[in-house]
Amino acid sequence: MSSASSSKVVLITGTSSGIGLAAAVASAQAGWRTVATLRDTGRADALRKAAAEAGVELDIRQLDVVDEASVTAAVDGVIADYGRLDAVINNAGAGHLGTLENDSVADVRDVMEVNFFGVLNLSKAAFPHLRSAGGRLITVTSVGGVVGQPFNEAYCAAKFAVEGYMESLAPVAASVGVAVSVVEPGAVATEFVNNIGLDLEAEIADAGPYAPALDAYVNRTVAQFLNAAQTPAQVAETVLEALTADRPAFRLQTSDWARGFTGTKLADLDGSAVLGVTSGWVA
Repeated sequence: MSSASSSKVVLITGTSSGIGLAAAVASAQAGWRTVATLRDTGRADALRKAAAEAGVELDIRQLDVVDEASVTAAVDGVIADYGRLDAVINNAGAGHLGTLENDSVADVRDVMEVNFFGVLNLSKAAFPHLRSAGGRLITVTSVGGVVGQPFNEAYCAAKFAVEGYMESLAPVAASVGVAVSVVEPGAVATEFVNNIGLDLEAEIADAGPYAPALDAYVNRTVAQFLNAAQTPAQVAETVLEALTADRPAFRLQTSDWARGFTGTKLADLDGSAVLGVTSGWVA
């Protein structure tokens, strides 16, 4: 492999399926040298098939965001092979369903490890190279990084943390030439929900006094995913906007629904509007 590249180089995490896969294909179609990473390269068949169907080339590599040695090796490998790193798209993440009484503190720590500290691991390792390139640091968060949602306490806490960190970092990063953005999808028709790995009927049965509220939440959420979910390709269009715009916004929602939902929170000084919406989800 060449030790240098004239094309801009982007590294994307969590590309085995869903948003990450679609973003990898879209960035390659836009002319970026795309390093598509995933924790288990044995799960790369769908990624390879999508790239072949799109007629693009991807550089598929292993990267586990919670393993600092893996992160360092991946970033060092990109620099060794291409001599540059112009953008990072933090997409890898894990869902979690639970609530305070029924979750262990260890459960919450695990969610934070993937969704927050995993983002920090890669961002920190890549940042000197992004600074040298005047590059982009993009993180796929969620509307759950703006609006807290029932039975998603741990997940939303991690996404809130990412948004707070990146919002705080953005002006500092801009002072050294790096643009920081977060992309906020709503419901997306991906394997993400299935990847939580839960037996929902068993979860409801074991929820004790929270069973009626959890049952109501699950029914509402399943309907939302069936009726209003975006495709990964639609979300990838917004990710590509953050990657290629001359002056990308800090916060980008991926749909009108996501803009309306997050807008409720961002204009809600006392919290009553948000709780008025989310309380109905568990009634």
